[in-house]
Amino acid sequence: MADPPRLHPEDRADFEAVLDQALSTADIHGAVRADPTGRTAAHLRAHALAHADDITAAAGEPYRAYLAVRTAARQDARRPLATSSLLPALAVLTPLVAGASAGALLLLGCLLHVADAPGPLPGSLVAAGWTLALVAAVTGLLSLGAVLLSALGRRTDRVEHARLAWRQALLDHGMLPHLLRHPAVAHTEAGITPGSRPDTLAPCPARARKDRTPCSD
Repeated sequence: MADPPRLHPEDRADFEAVLDQALSTADIHGAVRADPTGRTAAHLRAHALAHADDITAAAGEPYRAYLAVRTAARQDARRPLATSSLLPALAVLTPLVAGASAGALLLLGCLLHVADAPGPLPGSLVAAGWTLALVAAVTGLLSLGAVLLSALGRRTDRVEHARLAWRQALLDHGMLPHLLRHPAVAHTEAGITPGSRPDTLAPCPARARKDRTPCSD
């Protein structure tokens, strides 16, 4: 069985955001409000940060999935985009074909001009060549932008979805159970506030030597 992943430094901000969210929930916030000095909140925060790896391990599978998706997205960003479908292939081929055709027509038109070929053919070839060159430039820019935006959007969506799933699992299975087990929160749920002592009845002084019966008057 694989060891649970440790919290990466770059995910520390997400961990602290989930911690803030947990501290604002009803159960935890009750313990925080019960201590007007603010020491309970500070202690809970410090305790959670000190046990970040243990809390992260409770949501190990979603975190491992998030890391895998993020790593794959970064690797994809470092290599050329794959043209595995017809549309990306056409987006790449259209400007190439138009550019090659433009070059051929311009070359042929210039050669006919140099050879003093009669008729409007040389001028028509040159005009067609410049038109195709313009088409190649425009379609090339549009296709490149569309492919980049589409690929980046898909990668970003997958990474963000995995990130949000991990944060929710971290809150539900890691952060909240950890904080609820803390004595400061457990005592508050039991009706014992920080610094307080359970209510007891002192023995009546007049009967202290005979028994420990509490005073009722």
